[in-house]
Amino acid sequence: MEVKSGVRIRPRRRPQESAVQPGAEQGSEAQSGGEQESGARGAGAPEASLPAKRRTRASADRPGRTSGGGRASAGAQPAQAEPGGHASQQRLHRGLADNLAVLHELFHGCSDVQFRHLELEAGRHAAVVYFTGMVELEELSEEALVPLLTAFHPHAVGDYDPKQLVGRSLPVAQADVVQTLDDVVDAIVLGRAVLLIDGFDAAVSLTTTSPPRRAISEPETESVVRGPREGFTEDITVNMSLLRQKLRTPKLKSVPYYVGTYTKTEVRLVYIEGLADQQVIAEAKRRIEGIEIDGVLESGYLEELIEDQPLSPFPQFQYSERPDTVAAQLLEGRFAILTNGTPFALVAPVTWWQFLQASEDYYERFFLVYLVRVLRYVSLFIALFLPAMYIAVTTYHQDMLPTNLVISIAAARESIPFPAIIEALIMELTFEALREAGIRLPRAVGHAVSILGALVIGEAAVEAGIVSAPMVIIVALTGIASFTVPRYNAAIAIRLLRFPMMLLGAVLGMFGLVIGVMWVTVHLCKLRSFGVPYLSGFAPYKRQEVKDLFVRPPWWEMVYRPSSYAHQNRKRMNKQMMPRPEGNPQ
Repeated sequence: MEVKSGVRIRPRRRPQESAVQPGAEQGSEAQSGGEQESGARGAGAPEASLPAKRRTRASADRPGRTSGGGRASAGAQPAQAEPGGHASQQRLHRGLADNLAVLHELFHGCSDVQFRHLELEAGRHAAVVYFTGMVELEELSEEALVPLLTAFHPHAVGDYDPKQLVGRSLPVAQADVVQTLDDVVDAIVLGRAVLLIDGFDAAVSLTTTSPPRRAISEPETESVVRGPREGFTEDITVNMSLLRQKLRTPKLKSVPYYVGTYTKTEVRLVYIEGLADQQVIAEAKRRIEGIEIDGVLESGYLEELIEDQPLSPFPQFQYSERPDTVAAQLLEGRFAILTNGTPFALVAPVTWWQFLQASEDYYERFFLVYLVRVLRYVSLFIALFLPAMYIAVTTYHQDMLPTNLVISIAAARESIPFPAIIEALIMELTFEALREAGIRLPRAVGHAVSILGALVIGEAAVEAGIVSAPMVIIVALTGIASFTVPRYNAAIAIRLLRFPMMLLGAVLGMFGLVIGVMWVTVHLCKLRSFGVPYLSGFAPYKRQEVKDLFVRPPWWEMVYRPSSYAHQNRKRMNKQMMPRPEGNPQ
């Protein structure tokens, strides 16, 4: 365990043929729509948009690696020569027929790949290669091909090469020069069109992708009464633009990667330079670069591959589909990971208290939030311990209850053939099954099935004498309390831990509950998220942070950012920001 700047980083084994060190190729460049993308180009990071000089130099400095976007993951062996895998790293031939022959062989069996042959004004032959449905043909023809083809005047064709052609004929369009077969293959599978010209050993990659996009809508998993109504979509470009609209600063950095040998999923590591801890950012880059996998279809793949403690039931990433939530986390010094194909962004490092906070907490006045947060912590205690305490008290510690309550519970359980633990397991498993059914069924009937099912089954179970009425009440209160946890992945951890707590209460009574609480507490104290203690603010204790854990102070008191994440530029506002209008009594 290495300690750097107060942050403990757990060392990881690097692949034998690992990528360059994080931050070794720092830079900032304008990409689609003027977006700034900066940082290390890790394994799988496409370089098709880089200038040719920088790409060639990078390739020469790193033997054994491609100069373009053919790198799927750090340390991956470039042995496969198929679409989505690793093609040959040889340079393109000058003969168009030779290049097309290689591409025909690589894309053999791909019925949706198109080879369109063209004849230029200068008498030269060319071809455009692309996948049907991934290229906007009208845009390709009007904004790219027509300017390129008319640039070949018969008397000046010798003065042009692809690089000059792009610079003179397409000053605005997204066009790049590619020089290796690996670059060409990756450009095609990423949804670009590639123009090959006879007599040139380079090609032009044209970005005219037009995949189906879902409209920006309100997130269904994080609805709020007060706050923005926009949410991320499955398009990473749209998601990045939504973040840019929230954080209008060039210090918002975006480090691109392409992960997955076959899917080549675009992943972006996003952080604010000057706020995020560089040690943590370097560790995040190293972990992403070390991923070797055939495909990534959702951000959950990345979460399980780069988290600190994969066997812990507690989440070590916060995921959100709200741009305002992600922007707020970035302003506190954390980083985010955007994944193409999913609206959920990963945020780290995290603490446990973060999962009990909602974005709406910072939009409403602090008096209301004070009450709501206290209610959440009480509900958390009920969701985790109430069934276990009921089992322990009714089985071993009846003297802890008032006499009238003991008589009432005994009368209700008089005809029940099962002990309390069996009652609780039957009802809890039934409730979890109903909850899962309500999620998986169509929305129009899902809520009705879960509500009616709970009412009917609970009433029928009590009438049949299988479970007692007090147990139905306990399970219902537990289920309602679990819904007050704002983050779904944290609620799942509580639901899972509820069952071992019930077993401990059934076997050892209150003594077993104490053991369970001690185990959970020790585990939480040992847990780390990218080197940050999971209970940071409370353990270790930090006075400036603890006031925003259990309650939310007014904004004019939150002068500093949490020191657990931001080790520099911690001040976010002036100290004297409490409103004091002239003429008003204080």
